Amino acid sequence: MDSIKEGYIIDYISGLQVKETPEEVEAVQTFAKILVDDYGYPKEYMRTRPQYRVKIRPSDTKKEYPVDIAVFTSPEHSEDTIYIIVECKKKNRKDGRSQLEDYLRFSKAYLGVWFNGEERLYLQKIEKDGKVLFEEIPNIPRFGERVEDIGKFKRKDLRPADNLKPTFKTIRNYLAANAVGITRDEVFASQIINLIFCKIYDERFTRPDDTVKFRAGVKEKDEDVRKRIIELFERVKKQYNDVIDVADTIIIDAKCLKYIVGELQLYSLKDSSRDAVGEAFEIFIGPSLKGAQGQFFTPRNVVNMVIRMLDPDTEERILDPACGSGGFLVESLRYVWNKLEKKCIELGWPETEIEAEKQKVAIKNFRGIDKDSFLSKVAKAYLAILGDGRGGVHCENSLDNFANWSSKIKEDIQPGTFDIIATNPPFGKKLSIDTTEILGLYDLGHRWSQDDDGEFIKCDLVDKQPPQILFIERCFQMLRDGGRMGIVLLESIFGMPKYQYVVNYIRSKAKILAVVTLPEDLFQPHTHAKCCVLICQKYKPGEDRETCGDYDIFMSDVKWCGHDSRGNVTYKYLDNGEKVILDEIPYVADKYWEMR
Repeated sequence: MDSIKEGYIIDYISGLQVKETPEEVEAVQTFAKILVDDYGYPKEYMRTRPQYRVKIRPSDTKKEYPVDIAVFTSPEHSEDTIYIIVECKKKNRKDGRSQLEDYLRFSKAYLGVWFNGEERLYLQKIEKDGKVLFEEIPNIPRFGERVEDIGKFKRKDLRPADNLKPTFKTIRNYLAANAVGITRDEVFASQIINLIFCKIYDERFTRPDDTVKFRAGVKEKDEDVRKRIIELFERVKKQYNDVIDVADTIIIDAKCLKYIVGELQLYSLKDSSRDAVGEAFEIFIGPSLKGAQGQFFTPRNVVNMVIRMLDPDTEERILDPACGSGGFLVESLRYVWNKLEKKCIELGWPETEIEAEKQKVAIKNFRGIDKDSFLSKVAKAYLAILGDGRGGVHCENSLDNFANWSSKIKEDIQPGTFDIIATNPPFGKKLSIDTTEILGLYDLGHRWSQDDDGEFIKCDLVDKQPPQILFIERCFQMLRDGGRMGIVLLESIFGMPKYQYVVNYIRSKAKILAVVTLPEDLFQPHTHAKCCVLICQKYKPGEDRETCGDYDIFMSDVKWCGHDSRGNVTYKYLDNGEKVILDEIPYVADKYWEMR
């Protein structure tokens, strides 16, 4: 293959080189792949390059209009076989609908799609009484189906999806522009959780040959679709009463609800890759976390790095005492499941037994705590979407006295019983703990001074303390002897003299295995906090700082995290001209294990 010219990319359908424009990358190539992967249209039934052209009259030779994506009813690309026209625009462009309608008028195609990389619209051309009209429809048919078949799916007709991000972005943008009475991201997130559970319930409890209830037909009234989804949701609340509150309702208006159902009804969420569903889920959850309470998504590359460095085994118990939306639990669950699957395959286990063992491990070994009811609900939902383990997530104040915890959490989560802790406790000046009842529980809730020999002496209580500091101590309390911890901390803890007592405390409790300094851009544009990751191992019986003596500590200073301070993706070019994301974090774990 010829080398790719600078400023060009390979067209997904034709294999030809095309200019790397925002419209091309964000919309044309994205939707072409969706048509093939999700709708099943063969590439030979599609045309992108050279572009198919429509004209006002067959006799026109000068005025021809290029179509971004043309779909045909056969490999013959002709005026008589054109079926679907897709009009693409770059992100944030809202124009193009009238252009699409014109192209439909000029051709024999009777279905149209408008797509700008994040939003999409489906149109059906209707010719009646000598007039050409256009009607919005919930979706377009898959290959081999008719328009009338949309929304008449049997459960066995649903197909897994490899990439749901474009679909969820489309849904979010549509809701932001059209939803009545909903303005806050947290409400959007809660509503999408409710609908995801409706979809999953429908897939799990509908027989293969029966028609699913999570659907929207072309001729169905908006209110009829809404009524069916609400009836479905009432069943969901009974099945998932540990995630969905009895008082929860579907408040999305009928038109928007039909749109969401129309976008999702093609797919089987249950059978889609867990990564695909999880990444799509974050489209809604991410914007709902603004950082007002130190709540940020820990970027997936960091979470993955921490879990790989901790290397949890299939029998180890794992806790995140500040689990937020569940990122560390989800990634560690994926990691452990992957290990388990390899072991079971080697032993010749059938797939049903492997899946049962995965569920057993999730339920038995994974625990999370967060004091925010919304975030703990998100974490439960996240784990439920992946498979199970949601029962191990609790809404509680991790820093509170153990005696004040509910009986359920005291039974489920006990100090000194966890093999691994992976966490990113909340940080921020506005979050300081100032109640003596909580500060008095912790050595790190006190002032520390150094005597003439440099030894640290515990003094009276501090007036207030950032929760992150107290979380360090609480994590050591939860770890068993020899247990391992990966924790995201402010870099200032290791760099500022006033926190020297904290470092001394850590060294009195554990062997420091690694310190990874993270780029300042990591949590931007949400916060400028400079963070690092501490990997350590709690001393085993008979071990302490003295008996361990001198040893090597893995240190890494990461410069690039995959995006800049504005959240824009950073790239680099390889020697062969390939453009890849500039992110050093994925390589840290490999280096760590090379040096161990």
